Amino acid sequence: MASEIKMDHREKAYSLLKIDAEKILRLIKVQMDNLTMPQCPLYEEVLDTQMFGLSREIDFAVRLGLVDEKDGKELLDSLERELTALHDASTKK
Repeated sequence: MASEIKMDHREKAYSLLKIDAEKILRLIKVQMDNLTMPQCPLYEEVLDTQMFGLSREIDFAVRLGLVDEKDGKELLDSLERELTALHDASTKK
């Protein structure tokens, strides 16, 4: 029973981190579509702040043993790849 609860907490922690990563991606898409270009300091500030916050969340979950370090790194790497593709697409417009 205790291992089932621990696994449930691990799954929930990873799910919440993934939701936060998706929110960052949506925020940046909206910002790029409606507000600013990727070269804008405001864009860079928002992106840096959001990515730093997510990395701290992931680090906290890893230290609690709720998320494997490898999975947390992959989540960040995946988001960075998606953001890079989005940036590249917007600069080609």
